[in-house]
Amino acid sequence: MEFFKQNTNIDFMAQRKWAALFSIVLFLLSIGSLAVKGLNWGLDFTGGIQIQLSFPEVADLTLIRNNLDQAGFKEAIVTSYGTSKDVLVTLTSSGNAENQQDRLTKQVVQVLPSAKVEQVNYIGPQVGNEMVTKSWLAIIVALLGTMIYIAARFEKRFAVASTVALIHDPVIILGIFSFLHLEFNLITLAAILTVIGYSLNDTIVIFDRVRENFRKLRKASALEVMNQAINQTLSRTIMTSALTLTVVLALFFLGGSLLHGFSLALIIGIVVGTYSSIYVAGALSIALGLSRFHLLPPVKEALDNRP
Repeated sequence: MEFFKQNTNIDFMAQRKWAALFSIVLFLLSIGSLAVKGLNWGLDFTGGIQIQLSFPEVADLTLIRNNLDQAGFKEAIVTSYGTSKDVLVTLTSSGNAENQQDRLTKQVVQVLPSAKVEQVNYIGPQVGNEMVTKSWLAIIVALLGTMIYIAARFEKRFAVASTVALIHDPVIILGIFSFLHLEFNLITLAAILTVIGYSLNDTIVIFDRVRENFRKLRKASALEVMNQAINQTLSRTIMTSALTLTVVLALFFLGGSLLHGFSLALIIGIVVGTYSSIYVAGALSIALGLSRFHLLPPVKEALDNRP
């Protein structure tokens, strides 16, 4: 199934310099926001307590947040959990939360007298620090594995270009989360790792078509081959991104507050990942001097003098 009935001939690489400038500015702004404002780490990383509450009627999350805010729990996070009558209250650590667990639970119950405490979970700062370390390790391993795979399957210039694109995408997501002061938790981290795989898939499809076109278009330049590959896969890219984005938008608007961070990271990642597959990975491989000699084996010419 094709989105376009006729072959397109858009000169994507003509805007590669402006796209590079845009990416650099956006990347630096994201780094600046992360350096100045940092990330709003969730309970998974900072430590604290989670109190699962059950109400006799449908819980009004806005009213619960207002009541907790007035009682002094300014940083309390209230999310729907399970049914519409179940609520999860998250209190980040401001000291030794384990020793304060009973006291904080009693205070929350006093603020919300109709609530019944179902479960209280404590997450220590040590566990949070371990999660931060493992999270960064997961991202680094994913990037290294990707680079080795592409270098083995295609060519080292493709490997460098795709790795830069895969670094570009999560940094932009983290920068937006930092600038908007959105909570960053393990669910959001899972979304970022998903974005890395999604962006890589788009990049691999384009690179695979580039290699095929180098074999077919013997007299075409590297720029022409790259443009042709992007145009040939454009229909597939639009359909895949649009359908995936539709599902993620449904999660964002209908999935509840617990999935907002996850779905927002995916929305940003799909848009940025589609862009980076063309204007970061594709354009950078051209800037690194990609040519047909890097992808095609040397041609051995044999003279056959037989009639």
